[in-house]
Amino acid sequence: MQAPRTFSDKFWLVIKGLCMGAANKVPGVSGGIVAFVGGFYEEFIYSLQKVNLKAFKLLFNSRFKSFYRYINGQFLALLIFGMLVSYFSISKLLDYFLERKELYVWSAFFGMIIGSIYYISKDFNHWNRKTISAGIFGLILGIAISFLNPATQNDNLVFIFFCGIISVSGMTLPGLSGSFILILLGNYVLLLVDSVNSLFDTFSEFLQGDFSFYQNEKRVKTLKILAVFTGGSTVGLVTLSHLLTYLLKHFKHITTAIIIGFITGSLGVVWPWKKTILKTTVDGSLQLDSNGNEIIVNYKRYLPEITSSETWWAFLFVAVGIFIFLGLDWYGKQRK
Repeated sequence: MQAPRTFSDKFWLVIKGLCMGAANKVPGVSGGIVAFVGGFYEEFIYSLQKVNLKAFKLLFNSRFKSFYRYINGQFLALLIFGMLVSYFSISKLLDYFLERKELYVWSAFFGMIIGSIYYISKDFNHWNRKTISAGIFGLILGIAISFLNPATQNDNLVFIFFCGIISVSGMTLPGLSGSFILILLGNYVLLLVDSVNSLFDTFSEFLQGDFSFYQNEKRVKTLKILAVFTGGSTVGLVTLSHLLTYLLKHFKHITTAIIIGFITGSLGVVWPWKKTILKTTVDGSLQLDSNGNEIIVNYKRYLPEITSSETWWAFLFVAVGIFIFLGLDWYGKQRK
């Protein structure tokens, strides 16, 4: 039986949730990396895996305390609380810096992923023919996903459900960014901008006593899309966690090798020196989303100009990102 969590444990779980939420928001960065490096990846996966038929039987029989204990409810609740807070706070701060100091933010992310590769692989002493092959497979898969061209927006509900299943991969699979996958599928703006804003507007109207949203066809359609997307995300979380639990239990070394290769391949997604490609109309003018913001469709990567002072500042932020994970490694050793 697990020992009761101290206040410090609970506090740091919320902080880890904040970091996961912020990472999941940024295209190219995976919340799963935060879980992996933070040392709670396996507990996270195993807790999600507990959301099964037995859990629902406990819930439907009104055995709420048993249900809460069975699914490791305190752990999931604190982590998810941190993620929700992050969406309205830290992620907004990230948006601010991405808008003004984009190169330095991506440089820090690039360094953090390099640090995470070191952190995960430094104690992995199980390289053999099978794990090397698995690592190469993960590397090729990561590179392939990094350079895919995005599709156009699609609001078909079956496709939206599929997007929900795929988008949560960033929480369960280190190195795979759910936000970036949504960009590739063409639905990032629809699902993570327009739908969320519609929900926010609806809640705001509710609080003001205005219940006329159901007369707005566009709003109702967007809320329906968000509901289907949420359903797909829930199904994706539970099914992927069951799959990963099985893989970690029976093929732990091969799974870890694939993750190391995949994270290495995903470095292309967060390469700092890139030009943003924006969506345009047929006549060449910029296309805007429903909030008047430019729509990002992909990035064009280039090599840095070594003589530029901005490049050297970017290198400094790469180093800062690496040292963040070296600091985590030191912190982990100190706690042990």
